[in-house]
Amino acid sequence: MAAKICALDFCYENSLVRIVANRNCPEIKLAGLTVGPFDEGNEYEIYFWVATELANAGMVHFREDDLLDSTKLFKVQWREGVQIPGQISELPDDFYPKLRRYLTILKQDATQPEKINEYQKTQHLAKDVVNSRLKKIVALSAAPGQSEQVVKKLSNEEKILYERLVKIISEWKAKILEGEK
Repeated sequence: MAAKICALDFCYENSLVRIVANRNCPEIKLAGLTVGPFDEGNEYEIYFWVATELANAGMVHFREDDLLDSTKLFKVQWREGVQIPGQISELPDDFYPKLRRYLTILKQDATQPEKINEYQKTQHLAKDVVNSRLKKIVALSAAPGQSEQVVKKLSNEEKILYERLVKIISEWKAKILEGEK
């Protein structure tokens, strides 16, 4: 299961993201890859891993709309809380990769008391979302045949867990109900 999640993370690292140039930059040639040129203030689409390196160098920044923040995370938590039992809400695209990266950034910045507090609150919020969804996924995987509509709402990471749980629960039920052979 960990390998599948790592593969999904690799796909995210190599997905296209939108960035905004902080300054004019010439074309940059890497081994087999060319990025730029960039004009200050213009939007571009590049691979996430390249965008991260350029952002760290101060050349570009990610669009605020595309980043996960505490407000967006709180909205996800709120939606999970108002769902009727047996229902699961759809997560934003790439929620888990964005969540992991957001928590990593907050942890790195947590050197001052107010930043430590922000990191702890966000971590608590993230755990609440994950635990809420986990409970629902376990319940869904134990129930007989879920509709494609319900499974479609699961993220790719959650589908991996769901399919694994369905298999484990089905095998367990069969073994318990078969009796001795």
